[in-house]
Amino acid sequence: MNRRMFLSAAPAMLGAGALSAAETRPQAPAVTRPRATFGDVVEPDWEQRVKISVGPGKADLVGADHRAIQAAVDYVAGLGGGTVQILPGTYRFRNAVKLRSSVRIAGSGLDSVCIKEPSVKTPLLENSDWYDREVTLADPSGFEVGDGIVLRTRNPHNGSHDTYKRTLIARSGNRFKLDEMLVENFWTKENASAATLFALFDGYRIADTVIENICLDGNRSNNEALNGNYVGCIFLRESNRIQMRQVTARNFNGDGISWQVCHDVRVEDCHSHDNAGFALHPGSGSQRTVVTGSTLERNDIGFFFCWGVKWALVENNRMLDNKRFGVSIGHNDTDNVVRNNEVLRSGKTGIFLRQEHGPTFSPSRNRIEANRVLDSGAEDGVAVDIEGTTEEVILKGNTLAETRQPASRIGVRIGKETKQIELAENRINGFSTPVLDLSK
Repeated sequence: MNRRMFLSAAPAMLGAGALSAAETRPQAPAVTRPRATFGDVVEPDWEQRVKISVGPGKADLVGADHRAIQAAVDYVAGLGGGTVQILPGTYRFRNAVKLRSSVRIAGSGLDSVCIKEPSVKTPLLENSDWYDREVTLADPSGFEVGDGIVLRTRNPHNGSHDTYKRTLIARSGNRFKLDEMLVENFWTKENASAATLFALFDGYRIADTVIENICLDGNRSNNEALNGNYVGCIFLRESNRIQMRQVTARNFNGDGISWQVCHDVRVEDCHSHDNAGFALHPGSGSQRTVVTGSTLERNDIGFFFCWGVKWALVENNRMLDNKRFGVSIGHNDTDNVVRNNEVLRSGKTGIFLRQEHGPTFSPSRNRIEANRVLDSGAEDGVAVDIEGTTEEVILKGNTLAETRQPASRIGVRIGKETKQIELAENRINGFSTPVLDLSK
């Protein structure tokens, strides 16, 4: 064996050696009769767990607001997990329900409606420093103890804008105590303000939580806008193994459902519609998202890959009549599969791989397969648009169609600085330019 042959064979030899060692290493016996043991996550499959109902009447906890649901969530979580059953009714929210690990929220379909109360906003009357735990409001009308709020200000040191979520827990006149201290300065000269804005369900550092069969309404016309980095009908951060099934997330003046730095999130058979922001917003390093069987319609963007979303599967969904893009993939979003979706009547572009800050941030190594993309944009619309320095993208087996006049419409546009964009077995019909490849 010459030197070149040896070097090429060495990794395989080493890999085989490692596999052989792993196969011969002693293994513990499989658990066939698990017992509940302190600190062990392996448990029996219990036939019955804690379950408590919430409703306007004839429920374990009688009530029709966020407080009743929160009380049930906390009770069930305190007993190690179980189900909160939300009975038919309309539930008015003045603060988010804080989700807890191992708690299942189960509604009664469209008969269980959680709706956000109208928002109010006012400037701060006095300065609050970063170590303070209170704010003074110029106009306290519309604010109550227990309300969820967002505090916003221009940062006096660097000119950026700071946004923090808090809860009002005590009051004297127009002075309110906060549940947590501030960590930035909120000064009147920097236009510091408070507004009653919050997610309907908010999860922070939780795991193994389920939300299903429920309707969440953001009351968009009566609420100020706030983007999906902070709130949504559902907002999750730094959480794992969250399942959302048959959830309707609608009319939020922001995102429908947003999850940031969350891994192994599953969204199944959900309906996110008429939100001012994004229907679904995985982002900030979220890994292994699976979204299937869902309908995303009449939002600004249907499915928005934010930053560093990897190993996601987006399959068998419908993105309909979204204002800008059906699917948008960007900053360091790599190794994802977008497959067998219907992307219809997007306002600008059906599937968009967007320009980012150079090659190390591009949406490379993504697969776009077997999607149906129809009637995208105005007269200069594009069905699939690949920008920037994106590399190693596969478009295979897609149907891209334009049923209106060809005008200046393009089926696939490949940017000048892209590399290794592979097109195979696509059906492209009705465009003035089926494929515009600027990289050649």
